[in-house]
Order: sequence, then C-alpha cells, then structure tokens
Amino acid sequence: MSHFLAVANILGKVILMFGLILLIPCGVAYWMQDGSLPVFLKALLTTLGCGTTIWLLTYRFKRELQIRDGFLLVVLVWLSLSVFGMLPLFFYFPELGLAKAYFEAASGLTSTGATILTGLDELPCAINLWRCLMGWIGGMGLIVLAVAILPMLGVGGRQLLSAEIPGPIKESRLTPRIAETAKRLWLIYVTLTIICAIAYWQAGMTSFDAIAHALSTLGLVGFSTHDASYEYWDSSLIETIAVVFMLIAGINFSAHFMAWHTKSFFAYRIDPEAKLFILITLGSCISIAAFLWIKGIYTDPLIALRYAVFNVVSVATTTGFSNTDYTLWPIFAPLWILFLSGFCTSSGSTGGGIKMIRARILFQQFFREMIIIMHPRAISLVKIGKNIVPNEIIFGVLAFLFVYLISIVLMTLTLALSGLDEITAFSAAVACLNNLGPGLGRVGPSMNYASLNDFQIWLCSFAMFLGRLEFYTLMIVFTPAFWRK
Repeated sequence: MSHFLAVANILGKVILMFGLILLIPCGVAYWMQDGSLPVFLKALLTTLGCGTTIWLLTYRFKRELQIRDGFLLVVLVWLSLSVFGMLPLFFYFPELGLAKAYFEAASGLTSTGATILTGLDELPCAINLWRCLMGWIGGMGLIVLAVAILPMLGVGGRQLLSAEIPGPIKESRLTPRIAETAKRLWLIYVTLTIICAIAYWQAGMTSFDAIAHALSTLGLVGFSTHDASYEYWDSSLIETIAVVFMLIAGINFSAHFMAWHTKSFFAYRIDPEAKLFILITLGSCISIAAFLWIKGIYTDPLIALRYAVFNVVSVATTTGFSNTDYTLWPIFAPLWILFLSGFCTSSGSTGGGIKMIRARILFQQFFREMIIIMHPRAISLVKIGKNIVPNEIIFGVLAFLFVYLISIVLMTLTLALSGLDEITAFSAAVACLNNLGPGLGRVGPSMNYASLNDFQIWLCSFAMFLGRLEFYTLMIVFTPAFWRK
C-alpha cells in the first residue's frame, strides 16, 4: 500500500506544477480583459487545492519509485491532468458536459488536436491559448517536464522517462543525468517554439496568433484559433513556415540535441529515422500534387503542390492543420495521407503513430523472412545502421504492430456499432490512435467531433491516451499481473 501512496505523493506535486501553469492563461485573461478570468481563477484554485491536499496527505510516504510505480504514475498523470485541464472549458462552457470537456482537454494533452468546439474566432484569447498550451506541454511530455524542473521529487527519473518517451530515446543517454537530459530537451523545444512564433509574426500573423500557433506547431497538436485553420490567412509564406517547423518537430529530439551539442548536422545524417521521414513525406507531397493536377482538381501544378505539401506534411506528422478540405479530393489522396500518419514521425518526436523506427524494422524483417524461406541455412540479420537489432526487439515490434492493428479494428467496429458510418468510424479510430485529430467523413478537417455522442466521445478519448502512451504503458496497468505483489 505504501508504494501507491508514494505514487500519489508525486502525483500531488505534478498536479501542483500543472496548477502553476494555469497562471499563464490567467495573466492573458487579465491582460486581454476577455471575460474568462473568473473561470481560470476557479480552475487554478481547484487544481492547486487538490494537488496540495494529495501532497500533504501522502507526505510521509516519499520514497524512490520502482519501474512499476513509474508506469502507474504516468497513466495517473495523463488521466488526472486531463481532468484539471478541462476545468476552464467546463466552467466556461457548462453546456458541453463532462464527456466533451474532458475530450477537448485530453485531445490537447495527448497532442491529438481533435476538437468539439466551433466559433474559435470568437472565443476568449485565454481559452484558445490554454488549448494550444496544453498541446505544447503534452507534445514533449508532462513527465519529462516534471523530471526536468522538479528534481526534488525524489523519484527515479529514468523509470518515468522510460514509461513516457516512445522509441529508442529510452536507451539514449544523452547526458549522464536524466534530469539534465530532460532540461536540455525542453530548452531546445522552447527555443524552436520562440523561433517559430517570431517567424509567424513576421509573416503576417498577429502576435497572439503567432504564439498560439507556434505552440500548436511544435507540439504537433493542430489546434488553431480560427475555425478555418490556415485557410484563414491564405498565405503561402505562413504555410511554408508551418511545414518547416512541423518537419522539425517530427524528427527525434535526441537528434536535435546531438546536432545542437556538436554544432553539426551530422546527427541527422546518422539518425536511423530522419532521412526516411523526410524522403517519404516529401516524396508523398510530390506524388499527391501530381495526382491532384492530373485529376484536374487544380489546373496549376504549383497550386496543387502548395495544397499537397501543406496537408500531407500536416497529416503525416500527425499535426492536423489544414488549408483546404482535403476530404473533397479523390479518395485515394486522403486515404494515403491518413496512412502516412501511422508511421512517418520519428520516435522521440512530438508526433504519434507507430513511429518510423518500428516501420523500418518491420520492413527489414519482411525481407529477412523472404531470404530465410529461399535459403533456409542463410544467416540474415536486421540492422539499423551498423547495429544488429536483437530478435527480442523484433518480436516486441511485431507484438506492438499486432496490438496497434487490433486496436484499430476493435475501435472501428465499436464506433460503427454505435452508429457511425464506416468511413467516419475507421478514420476516427486511426486519427485518435495516431494522435492525428481530424479524420474523414463526419470528423474531417472542415468538421469536428461535436456530432459524436458521449459514448463515442469517451471511446475516442481512451484511444487518444492509448496511442499517446504507446499501448503497453496504459494496457499494462489494467492487467492482473501488474497489481500482484
């Protein structure tokens, strides 16, 4: 029982830290006089009160966490902070109800970007900023933030980081101390966000829009302050800036760290995912642009390229911005870019999906099996660079793919059984599990998730957590073996 109370003690501190972040929209609401200050103050006091109570009640149970405790804490942090994150929305829009308010907050914190809100242009600035800020915080990971700025937690940082961060970065000791690693990653993240905001502002956005969309871009969350998203500006320059920073955010941040540390681009050359990520994404941009031009959707090839590049990069990086309703294109194009969202982004990035490293291992394993079938005595190895991938990692990737595909099938069937048409059900399942946001049909880029009923909303919320925590982290907590002594 004591280890659960120790987890609760850390959770209380994280909730307190999250409450302090609410001071930012409080300041914006006060400065802009947008009428939302009372709801943010109420949310701030509630969050700080709950965090303080949990922390004080469990103060005597501080101790070093074990690996199992780390997994439990990660799950509790994501689930509980979505509750506190939804409070400003729930207080300001009481008509939303619990399910949709929680969905909006969960969508932000998991960097999904699916929304149930309309009339974004008329929303208080503080509300819009809070949505984008949640996505930005969730992009790098709340646990990494906790380890970075609260080393006094007395918690084993590596246990938390291994439960939170997907892919090979788990094994990458970028600096000797895990807290120092987290701080450096956040420093790079903040610096890139500032540069992106300045670029947006110089390109013609207002200062507020520039900050909000920089947060949303680097977090790959896709929340906008306008219903029309990037179609609102109709600016190729603004779209180009977005494309550049979405691509940057889709690359493993450990590669950014090494490039910054060594003052060299060599880190990107040796990264096992970066080159494939860029080649596949940009190759798809050119292919879909050519397809749209040949089909006569756009008569000017440069216009076709503009819309193809922005929307392909946005969906492939699981961001979810749009500058046109791509569901009106011939079905091949939106299905192809939806498929890209499943694997394009790198591990250790702010994107979703199964990640490029797993796709690369699966692809090589496929050819390995073909060689073994043709030459049973041949010795064939799967390599990433010069490193041999052990069989246990390959088996783990195969198991992950199985869980991923089964989750898509089960969620699609459940959503279809609940009344959604097949296109909407399938695309909502893929979009939520990949933390993409917009799908096709009733949840396409020109619409949102507001038409879904509460059951469908809760299911999509669960899928977002499942995808963000890469299935195992969330599912393991629900197994009987996890709770045995």
